[in-house]
Amino acid sequence: MSLHLWIIPLLPLTGAAINGLLGKRFPKAVVNALALGSTAAAFAYALWVAVQFMGMPADQIPHIERYATWMTAGSFTAEFGLYLDQLSLVMLLIVTGVGFLIHIYSVGYMEHEGGYYRFFAYLNIFMFFMLTLILANNYLLMFVGWEGVGLASYLLIGFWFLKDSAANAGKKAFITNRIGDFGFLIALFLLIKHFGTLQYNEVFAKLSAYPVETSAGLLTAIGLLMMVGASGKSAQIPLYVWLPDAMEGPTPVSALIHAATMVTAGVYMVARSNAVFNRAPIALMVVAVIGTLTAIFAASIGILQTDIKKVLAYSTVSQLGYMFMGCGVAAYGAGIFHLMTHAFFKALLFLSAGAIIHGLGGEQDMRKMGGLRKYMPKTFWVMTVATFTIAGFPPLAAFFSKDEILWKTWASGNHVLWLIGLIAAGMTSFYMFRLWFMTFFGEYRGEPTVDSQHGHDSRNAHGDHGHSGPHESPMIMIFPLIVLAVLSFVGGWVGIPAALGGSDRFDHFLDPVFSKYAPAVGELKAATNEEASTALGAEHSERATELLFMSFSVAAAALGLLGAWYLYYKRTDLPAKIAASAGGLYRLVLDKYRIDELYGAAVIRPIVLISTNVLWKGVDSAIIDGTVNGSAAGAQDVSDGLRQMQSGNIRSYAGWVAFGAAVVIAFMVWKGVR
Repeated sequence: MSLHLWIIPLLPLTGAAINGLLGKRFPKAVVNALALGSTAAAFAYALWVAVQFMGMPADQIPHIERYATWMTAGSFTAEFGLYLDQLSLVMLLIVTGVGFLIHIYSVGYMEHEGGYYRFFAYLNIFMFFMLTLILANNYLLMFVGWEGVGLASYLLIGFWFLKDSAANAGKKAFITNRIGDFGFLIALFLLIKHFGTLQYNEVFAKLSAYPVETSAGLLTAIGLLMMVGASGKSAQIPLYVWLPDAMEGPTPVSALIHAATMVTAGVYMVARSNAVFNRAPIALMVVAVIGTLTAIFAASIGILQTDIKKVLAYSTVSQLGYMFMGCGVAAYGAGIFHLMTHAFFKALLFLSAGAIIHGLGGEQDMRKMGGLRKYMPKTFWVMTVATFTIAGFPPLAAFFSKDEILWKTWASGNHVLWLIGLIAAGMTSFYMFRLWFMTFFGEYRGEPTVDSQHGHDSRNAHGDHGHSGPHESPMIMIFPLIVLAVLSFVGGWVGIPAALGGSDRFDHFLDPVFSKYAPAVGELKAATNEEASTALGAEHSERATELLFMSFSVAAAALGLLGAWYLYYKRTDLPAKIAASAGGLYRLVLDKYRIDELYGAAVIRPIVLISTNVLWKGVDSAIIDGTVNGSAAGAQDVSDGLRQMQSGNIRSYAGWVAFGAAVVIAFMVWKGVR
């Protein structure tokens, strides 16, 4: 049976092509119909595919559709083909569903902005490449989608390209991702060299014959190189620096690309490559360590940010760290579970922040907000749901997904990583409730009400600081927020653990993806959590222990809430005093540990100096240009000399003839003497 999966990515591609080529001539209603209609149709078709998938026999999953041979080189063949299993189905529904809601929101948010048709063309082209990435049946086609979302990200971050900060942020994202992609490409070259193919089913089947590596080997190298690519795309240490600057793009861009979908591509790639990582425990541990350190590092920066979108940006980096932590202890289902709930609550957070920015005429500084719950009650309530969700309070979605990651990290024997993750959870709660109190409570601290020519984001796009005073957003922006608030509330219920009377349905749904090519249980050792979990269960009642650890998570969230309440609601004078007493440490964290400056000094400046003094002045100007220009100058000198012979003077010509004859006679005499 063919599901014609190619229709799903083709729909947004069609919308992007028509709007991109002809949209300038269209009224906004036609642009909206094309952009939203194509995305809605893709979501509807994805739902139909999901229904069909649920009725498939287990032996027909994964469902693979092959359309054409892309390239053949010797024994190597790459196809145009799509791959549907439980993992790609989850990603498919997230991308099309959340993407459609963000498209709806964008109609209201971008109403007064220039380049309207261009914005929606970019959104649609992003959808096409993301769908290509998750549906590809081989790593090469995945890489096409991987690079495509990088291109779409560059275009959307730099949407306001006349503003230097936006243009620079787009370039920074593009270049940083190329560093990660270089590692991913080397991993693909190794797969081709040693397995002769990049088709998922063939690579994974051949991997099944490989034992778990007891030391660094081929699979460790492949896994580490894949993680380099994932670190770039999913903004992990050390390649996270592009994501906070990416907030220069319009807020719907932040919600779609840099919170809900694109940045999770690295997590998806690691989960998809579980057959590699399960046989490379060293690479798997690197994934867990990088994720854990990123989670707490980014959370510590988010604590002091004052730009509402920057807080959410560092929150995204931190939450992605949790996903990698889960994958790194071989709890891939938990990582994907958090990916799904994160798509709901982080899209809601960004879009709610966008509604606030819209209502304040472009203001993003939380120090100039306050008391907004009186002016924006709908935005206040949906933002409240999102804030309590990301903090990890039950029964909201992130409680189940984040707690599953923390529990499985502990059960795997990685107790230090669990402790760091728990501390990061408390910090997450603190900085999110700090945002909540600073934005919605107290008195409004913004500028006096003035008239404005621009609806929102005016300061970002146009340099205009005026606004029409705090006001609620139109319903076309509020409706997606309500839907996402509901999903943020109930979205985690599909994964209620057995300890709370559930059946771990989400984990069991994904289990065939992660167990089909897994090593034998006896070989897993440190690569998975099964032995440690079994030992833990032998010593204690596992269910009671899991409930105890849930209480630790909730306590961390509650402490974060209480700390934020005391500092930013009860004693609002204390933060300034604490900052003054902290001195240099406060400045260091506020300056984001000066990592950008460190990269500038250690990487960028040396490259610029080498490029300028060695490659440009030394190689290009002195050697290449010197050789070419020297040859030209020599030829010109010879020509100038010969040109003197062509004077037009008969006496001069006679002299040259006589000189030539004398030379010839002298030569003949010399030859005769010899």
